[in-house]
Amino acid sequence: MKILVEISMYPFAEDFKAPILSFIKKLNSYPGLQTSTSPTSTLISGDYEHVMQVLKEMLAWSYAEHGRAVYVTKFIPGMTPE
Repeated sequence: MKILVEISMYPFAEDFKAPILSFIKKLNSYPGLQTSTSPTSTLISGDYEHVMQVLKEMLAWSYAEHGRAVYVTKFIPGMTPE
């Protein structure tokens, strides 16, 4: 099954841009994903299991690397970007 996830990151840091850009750069290093970044969010699409594993790893990495952040997400199963 395919899934489309829209994710927005809100770091608890005065310099909020650096953690966001770091998150996007690392996310784009994963093979097998389609990503598209806009000023307010990033779309991630691919195989359900792979996308969910990547998100699990990314959230753990982000917390260890940058500390706390709020993530707002939308999960749309069976959808791919047009």
